[in-house]
Amino acid sequence: MKVIVAGAGPVGLTAALTLHRLGVDVTVLEAGDDLATQSRASTFHPPSLEMLAGLGVLPALLRQGLVAPRFQYRERGGAVIAELDMSLLAGDTPYPFRLQCEQSKLTRVLLPLLPPGTVHFGRAVTGLAQDPSGVTVHAGEDFRGDWLIGADGANSAVRRSLFGDAFDGITYPDRFLVGSTDEDLAALLPGIAEVNYLFDPVEWLVLLRTPDHWRVLLPTPADTPDDAELARLPQRLLGVADPGRPWRVAHTTLYRVHQRVAASFRVGRVLLAGDAAHINNPLGGMGMNSGIHDAVLLAKAVTTGDDDLITATAEARRTVARDYVQKTTHGNWEKLRAGGASAYADELRALAADPAAARAYLLRSSMIASLREVAA
Repeated sequence: MKVIVAGAGPVGLTAALTLHRLGVDVTVLEAGDDLATQSRASTFHPPSLEMLAGLGVLPALLRQGLVAPRFQYRERGGAVIAELDMSLLAGDTPYPFRLQCEQSKLTRVLLPLLPPGTVHFGRAVTGLAQDPSGVTVHAGEDFRGDWLIGADGANSAVRRSLFGDAFDGITYPDRFLVGSTDEDLAALLPGIAEVNYLFDPVEWLVLLRTPDHWRVLLPTPADTPDDAELARLPQRLLGVADPGRPWRVAHTTLYRVHQRVAASFRVGRVLLAGDAAHINNPLGGMGMNSGIHDAVLLAKAVTTGDDDLITATAEARRTVARDYVQKTTHGNWEKLRAGGASAYADELRALAADPAAARAYLLRSSMIASLREVAA
């Protein structure tokens, strides 16, 4: 069996290593000239850690990451609404924590574990053709495989080859502005956790710690000039915490946010995974994680040669994207905008005070439930 994977991001390389470890011949086609270095997803949930442990890559990732066993919901003014401790999941997973680590560190762990020559850089997919026995991928030259896994991102050429421009869903009214800083936010905001969601009806925000930086995510109007929004970021950051001078900002990203799901994750001998199949807002850190789950589960299904199982796995992953990831992340956005005085804040306080209810909530927010319930 030979499988072609489009995309050498965390999803594509996870799929490739899963296939390789199962004895499958793999070719990865990557449009870029090297692995991406952008600061994108940075949270790994327990099921992803379990899957990466199964591939033997978790120790290397743990050495580069930051273990985050708790996260907080806070009022914009600083008061803690609720703190949830993932140690409540100790009986459910060997990794009852989030690992804060940039996705670019994972790809650099994965790549050397693949045989030399597996990944072809500078090979953008331009089209494909399939027949009952396999698929031919056009990428400067033709590559032939029994299966193709499209993991080539939100602007996936593989998805477009299957569905054209169709990618049903919504675009959020806000853009998201992310600033990375080496300020000591733990000193400026005493008691904050490694992951913090701050409620406010006007300007909610998220504070995430990574090994190298703190990230501040702020909603930003959809129709204002990018330059103007970047120019006012220093003043907005002073509204988060004031060190008595402008914040040190390492880099910024301003982007539109969508919630979209492909019509199907399988068409013939082509499968879609990760952002090629589904995109969502980052509130809850579910995008890359669900993509890693796609990669491992779809790759394992393909190696069985069981057509019914492959179809069922693709359908189950689409169900997770639609009914778990999108609903949860959209709900997070709605609740943050509601403000700390909302009924949801009272619900969170009650949740944190009830270990059984908190565990049930953590099973869902950590994505453990998304795998167990759909599998059942």
